[in-house]
Amino acid sequence: MNKCYIIGLSDSHRLCLTPEVMKIISAGRVFSGGMRHHEIIASMLPTRYVWINITIPITDVLEKYKHHDELVIFASGDPLFYGFANTVKRSFPEVQMKVFPTFNSLQLLAHKLNLAYNDMYTASLTGRPWDRLDEALIRGERLIGCLTDKNKTPHEIWQRMHTYGYDNYEMYVGENLGNEEKESIGQYDPAKVYSTPNCIILEQRKLIRQNIGIQDEAFHLLDGRSRMITKMPVRMASLSALQLAEKKSFWDIGFCTGSVSIEAKLAYPHLKVTAFEIRDEGKELMLANSRKFHAPGIDARIGDFCNMDISDCPLPDAVFIGGYGGKMKEVLIKVKNVLSHSGCIVFNSVSETSKDSFFSITRELGMTTEILHTITVDGNNPITIMRAI
Repeated sequence: MNKCYIIGLSDSHRLCLTPEVMKIISAGRVFSGGMRHHEIIASMLPTRYVWINITIPITDVLEKYKHHDELVIFASGDPLFYGFANTVKRSFPEVQMKVFPTFNSLQLLAHKLNLAYNDMYTASLTGRPWDRLDEALIRGERLIGCLTDKNKTPHEIWQRMHTYGYDNYEMYVGENLGNEEKESIGQYDPAKVYSTPNCIILEQRKLIRQNIGIQDEAFHLLDGRSRMITKMPVRMASLSALQLAEKKSFWDIGFCTGSVSIEAKLAYPHLKVTAFEIRDEGKELMLANSRKFHAPGIDARIGDFCNMDISDCPLPDAVFIGGYGGKMKEVLIKVKNVLSHSGCIVFNSVSETSKDSFFSITRELGMTTEILHTITVDGNNPITIMRAI
């Protein structure tokens, strides 16, 4: 494929296309789009045309494109807004492409609601994880627009928000936007069965923002044991040592109450946080604390880290070791094997023995190790914060 035109359509059956677009369609021979697009545009296509349905898997569709020099492709709304034009650009970087957009569904919904959307944060949940919505909620974005799919429906989104205490938004749902017969717009109704396609806009009514530096006693603790938590001043110093603002994936090994993971997620909502804990109780503790402090999106895994399959985990560029179960060398070797080239490991030593072990093992692994701080909290033993790079 050397050349393609990508034309954005709404769900309206009363098409109003520009003369330039009409000329491209009348001169075209090979067309492509979804079944819905074909229903809308079929009457305007020239005779003896070829139609390539856009279906899953997309790789099969793209393979068919390779056999044609020029295509006219129909897509929904603005094809460059989480749209099919981006897929074409990635697959055919040298293609000569011209895009003719129309309003995307979130714009249409904002128009119908008379909402100024110039500062709206957008998140596509269509075949994607919850990450961008989680980030928007933690940041306290005033207006959030979400593209949905058959799994991440308005009901599922509402449930997730309320699970983590985000009851501070009004949700508006738009169904079949642009379709004169089926379009429906209104506030979220938990009893309603929503038709697809739909999208939502969340409008904030009050701000919920959890400050970092949470007091230790505010966390649900393991068996109520106050010693089984990284103390707040040490926690803050450790997070600073990890330099998470520039990182993408953070691992918390031996999370116990989840305090370090939760503070990291609240301070740096963009982070992909993966937390490991050997105790079964850790799962409920992480769930309870992440809900209490409005921190969705932490992937908590239970089991012995040294024996755990981590092949599906995003590779880390920052790791905090809060516990190692007497297997420091095994843990460090496993981490070093997957750590990014510029990544770091932070460890809090409570004894000369653990400090010496961390030094010797990381140096043996070819890392540069330094002592950053020694902190004493509330008369407890000094804690040495160490970092290996």
